[in-house]
Amino acid sequence: MNPIQILRRPARTSLLAVLAACLCAAPFATPLAQAQQRAPRVQLADAIVAVVNSEVVTRNELEERLARVRGTMRAQGIGLPPAAELERQVLESMIIERVQLQRAREASIRVDDGTIDRAVASIAERNGLNIEGLRARLESDGIAYAQFRDDLRKEIAIERLREREIDNRVQVADSEIENFLAADAKAAQSEQELNIAHIVIRIPENASAEEIAARRQRAEEVLARLQGGADFAQLAATYSDASDALTGGDLGWRTPDRLPQLYVGGLRGLQNGQASQLLRSANGFHILQLKGRRAAGNTDTLATASVQQTRARHILIKVNQIVSASEARHKLVELKQRIENGAAKFEDLARSHSNDLSASRGGDLGWIYPGDTVPQFERAMNALKPGEISEPIESPFGYHLIQVLERKQDDVSEERKRRIAQQVLRQRKAEEATQDWLRQLRDSAYVEYRLDELPSAS
Repeated sequence: MNPIQILRRPARTSLLAVLAACLCAAPFATPLAQAQQRAPRVQLADAIVAVVNSEVVTRNELEERLARVRGTMRAQGIGLPPAAELERQVLESMIIERVQLQRAREASIRVDDGTIDRAVASIAERNGLNIEGLRARLESDGIAYAQFRDDLRKEIAIERLREREIDNRVQVADSEIENFLAADAKAAQSEQELNIAHIVIRIPENASAEEIAARRQRAEEVLARLQGGADFAQLAATYSDASDALTGGDLGWRTPDRLPQLYVGGLRGLQNGQASQLLRSANGFHILQLKGRRAAGNTDTLATASVQQTRARHILIKVNQIVSASEARHKLVELKQRIENGAAKFEDLARSHSNDLSASRGGDLGWIYPGDTVPQFERAMNALKPGEISEPIESPFGYHLIQVLERKQDDVSEERKRRIAQQVLRQRKAEEATQDWLRQLRDSAYVEYRLDELPSAS
């Protein structure tokens, strides 16, 4: 096993998006049978707007989410769709979220409080705040801290579910890696990043010819409105079936190798601000908008001549039900004092105290490339001089003492280039597989809409 595997950056997660938008659902709804028993006594505001398998979505939940979505869209400068369309979009996003959470529970995926604590601490750090500062910021924005933690719990559960269900679907062939490396070498001197947005009109699984024709017509109507000067973000929020619809379909800045090939072809020849023609995939119809171009700086290209490597070692104390965070920090402070006082050697203490697989090697992690470790660890390591020992550093894995042994500039090896290429290709394929998986998950769920039976939310 790779000695730095336990420190590797966790899979993609959208925790910062949760902080920015905080769009996750309200607490779990009452089971359908119980809701039906109480129905005669329920006020209109608590009426059922949708049934999702054995659970319900209530009017209160929908109105709460609508208020949060409207606030986020206004803050991002996205024009609000008509009330009925926004209501439909938000309800659909809640349904898809509910289906994923149900599947996560079936898969026995649980997110404990310690994980939430570390996620909150990470979000606070990335935003230049401590925990109390983050809590105050949330409350000033009208977001209850308990609700924020619950949102994070759901977000992490869904992310773990996606990793489990999608990883097995993604395979990268050797020939794909070779083609990627060849293309990367050619593009190294002229690589650009593209700022793009998209609208997706989803085709249900096993759709009939009539259903496909109706979806195409809907997509063509959206495209016609775009060509007539309508705002892309507002149309995305109104009509797109993608999970990012309520943020205007924004995909952000990406290099072409981080995009599906369908999108790369659709963007070719577009000027800034222009929309593509209609694109067809197995999942549905797509419309792209090129919002801007810029030089990528070649920071991510595999053709980079050399990089700085750091040889480091560490002592890890994990936080669990037995060892608290304060106890872990205190223990590492004691160990550091023993090392600096000459009473013990770093490698000996790593062997006897570290909870990492590297303990048997005296905590030695070998040569580390940029991006090999989680951000908290890498930042602390990069701030050290050779021979220097850090203060206790928190990461998602626990608390660390880090010592840098030496540094060097080194060419990126062919083996590493292939590994990076494989990771990039897996990420690209995973995004496409995720959309296919969500479509199948949504289409396999029992969903009963009751929104049309009720007055529109204000």
